[in-house]
Amino acid sequence: MILSNPEPHIAQLLDHAAATDAGIFAYAQERTEEPSYLSYSQLRLLAAQKADLLRNDGSQSSAKIVLIHFATQFENIVWFWASILAGRVPCLSQALGHSPEDRAAHFEHLHRLLLDPLVITSQTLLNRDFAASSVLRTVAVEQLEAGMYVPGSHSIEPLPSTEGIDLMMLTSGSTGRAKAVSLSHRQIFAAVQGKLAIMPLPKSSALLNWIALDHVAGLVEIHLCALRAGLDQVHVPATEVLTDPLLFLRLIAKHGVSRTFAPNFFLQKLSTALDAVAASMIDVVDLSQLRYIASGGEPNLVDVCVRLTKQLTQLGTGTSPIVPGFGMTETCAGAIFNFSCPQIDISAGTEFASLGACMPGIEMRISSVTGNDVNVNKQASGWLEVRGEVIFEGYFNDETATRTAFTADGWFRTGDIASLDCHGRLYLTGRSNDVININGIKHDPCTVEAALNQAAIPGIVAFSVACFTYRPSNADSGGVMVIYEHTYPTDDIEARLSTLTSISHIVSPIVGSRPHVLPLAPGQLVKTTLGKLSRTKIRRALEQGQYHTQQETNNELIRSYQSINASPPQNEAEEALMGLLHELFFDLPEITADHAILNMGISSVDLIRLKRAIERRFQIAEVPMVMLLTSNTIQSLSSAIRALRHNSCKASCETYQPIVTLQPQGSKVPLWLFHPGIGEILVFLGLVQYFPDRPIYAMRARGFSPDEEPFAHLSDVLSTYYRALKAQQPDGPYALAGYSYDSMIAFELSKLLEANGDQVRFLGCFNLPPHIQDRMRTLDWTAGVLHIAHFCGVLTEQQSEAMADDLRALTPAEQVSRVLAEGCTQRCEELALTQESLLTWTNVAWSLQKIGWEYSPTGSVTSMDVFYCQPLKVVARTREEYRNTKLNHWVNFVREDVRYHEVDGEHYTMIGPEHVARFQLTLKKALVARGL
Repeated sequence: MILSNPEPHIAQLLDHAAATDAGIFAYAQERTEEPSYLSYSQLRLLAAQKADLLRNDGSQSSAKIVLIHFATQFENIVWFWASILAGRVPCLSQALGHSPEDRAAHFEHLHRLLLDPLVITSQTLLNRDFAASSVLRTVAVEQLEAGMYVPGSHSIEPLPSTEGIDLMMLTSGSTGRAKAVSLSHRQIFAAVQGKLAIMPLPKSSALLNWIALDHVAGLVEIHLCALRAGLDQVHVPATEVLTDPLLFLRLIAKHGVSRTFAPNFFLQKLSTALDAVAASMIDVVDLSQLRYIASGGEPNLVDVCVRLTKQLTQLGTGTSPIVPGFGMTETCAGAIFNFSCPQIDISAGTEFASLGACMPGIEMRISSVTGNDVNVNKQASGWLEVRGEVIFEGYFNDETATRTAFTADGWFRTGDIASLDCHGRLYLTGRSNDVININGIKHDPCTVEAALNQAAIPGIVAFSVACFTYRPSNADSGGVMVIYEHTYPTDDIEARLSTLTSISHIVSPIVGSRPHVLPLAPGQLVKTTLGKLSRTKIRRALEQGQYHTQQETNNELIRSYQSINASPPQNEAEEALMGLLHELFFDLPEITADHAILNMGISSVDLIRLKRAIERRFQIAEVPMVMLLTSNTIQSLSSAIRALRHNSCKASCETYQPIVTLQPQGSKVPLWLFHPGIGEILVFLGLVQYFPDRPIYAMRARGFSPDEEPFAHLSDVLSTYYRALKAQQPDGPYALAGYSYDSMIAFELSKLLEANGDQVRFLGCFNLPPHIQDRMRTLDWTAGVLHIAHFCGVLTEQQSEAMADDLRALTPAEQVSRVLAEGCTQRCEELALTQESLLTWTNVAWSLQKIGWEYSPTGSVTSMDVFYCQPLKVVARTREEYRNTKLNHWVNFVREDVRYHEVDGEHYTMIGPEHVARFQLTLKKALVARGL
């Protein structure tokens, strides 16, 4: 066989393909009716002719490396092979920056890195892109074809040899200036053969590429693999499919494409486009040849994979063609693949798809984050390291970078943080230089960006959001910056403010702090060759002041609008409160005196911080939490504070008000949330901020304020909540959900509503079975205080279990003192837990527990959605056991259907900060499925 030579050369791939009947179809910009065609044999002949031009006497210089810079794929491919046949080392040029300063620095860098390369381009591009370059040697192909000499070399000291290097690929330069990855004959053949071994391609099919060839996926995954397989390859400009995603499917059908490539953002665009025309596409396209859509460059959302798989199978794919994978330029493109998406990802319950297992020619391991040893435990997170035939040997002309890139025992450090599950499947959790670090807590920017993209906020251009750590010059600590391209006119301040609010609602609960937000006009954000945003380069541009004008304009527009339309502070108290909000939550020019505080995107911990700040600022010993929840604007809170300071706050904060408005805005059906068994509703603050388009109300138990008697009977709870609910929302349809204990309350209220002729469209149960009497009877006052402490993170579950027996011998006051003394002091301070507040809180919880002693479910409701997670140890060992032996009994009390939704976390953490971002996605899907 021609490719079994022990010393292979990349030219053999072209020789092999030239013996077949296949070739290249190339579509031109804005002309996608009929493509140009060049058979592989014609390509071989044309490349040989061009190679002769590179061999003439005038071009025999010290330049061994040829930098190829053309506008079309045809030209890039032809001159790529011409360089190889001429004995040169080709390197495909990247898109150039817009700034003259950036270009000049880039050219200087390439001159030194690539040893004074020869730049081959067209006369048009030479005049446009390289006119200002005084460093690089450039030649237009028109000059070569006219017999003109190549410019002489610039002096450069002898540096590393190019011996054994087939080609070079430039990295994105995300960590600085681009590095040159040297790809050898052996590496390229191992990569191509490895990919074809695990992704066999049907005869008479084709491969489709819409990515520039300076990206390793376009060059290796498509171009070189198509040559080796002897199959047609189809090239179309990226702008064509990005502006018309359905063209992607039409080309697949037209050319019988079996393999292509698309990152997650494009798959999401494609699915959205199909939503509108899916039925009409069935008779237009036939995707029966399509086997693989390799996907990489960014995490794949399981939800997108599920939705698109269903759409594509309806168009003839048979099975899911989406293949998430991992690869880098250094690994010769994709080398780790998931061929069971989305099935295994649905089973795993993850938000992002697994990247699968290694192909032949590569192996992987996860090393400890300390770097001291290798962690072989499955599911442990650490650095992803790889080795094998497909891994490059080093960066050209950069010994320092090469040395840093490899471990002492020869593994390549990818720079990614990852884990392996029990089946050896790879999951990435972020890149080391991308992680958002806020107050010592790390967050994956992909999670934030995915949440914003899924929200489809009207003011944001689709998939044009970048998130990263940001610390303003006047801030003591860092936060998160969200930069997006806007769809609204620059002077539409109301749209600007609405988008800002929506972003804050989504981002704040994920990262635990309010984001800085900067809108830009379309086209101003830097994108990679794949068409996705370059987070690192955007951050660098911000730090270098390139967006300074836009920041000043944004702040001035907001301030100007507020000065005209907003309610300014009317007294010293309001001014002081506004100052506290600015101080605690960074500079917020959009805050006004009538601004809803809970609508700012603050977390429960933020609310505690505000509580303590108010106490210090106004010298008040204790501000009741209920006052912050019910006095939800600067104006109303100011009035409540004045009343409190004059010891006459009975009307403002002591009169029991069951409803807390967590989110007042939105046109969708309101969602009613009912507290867990401990009676408090702070647990919902992180969740509700994902719903900027839906009013959300919560019911809080009675007994937290002085002179409030806790509930003693279920009938009292139901009548109180029912009257309040109907007063706030007189007519249905209704959407109710209860967390744990109050799933029972939500169930009973749904029965009342339906009995009175109202429609309950959604009833959510968060991890509670219908029969709770036995469980409630095992609980006493001590169990209540321990549950609250565990729920709040003051005690661990193990601490709670160890303390239980000893506490029961103490009085309630002594039990509270013991819990506070042995619990986490920092957490107590964060939550402002005191002897008095914890004692009151436990009494409220105790009253609710006693009500549950006598509860036995009866009757039925129309439907129910059950959200379940890892149960308490005393209830069941596993979530599967919990669902099959406890939660399944809900079918006896539901007339139509019960739908079960497995979610992350444990009973006390299922909607906590670490899990709320995924929980809200499941909740939203359930609401939509119920017509809400």
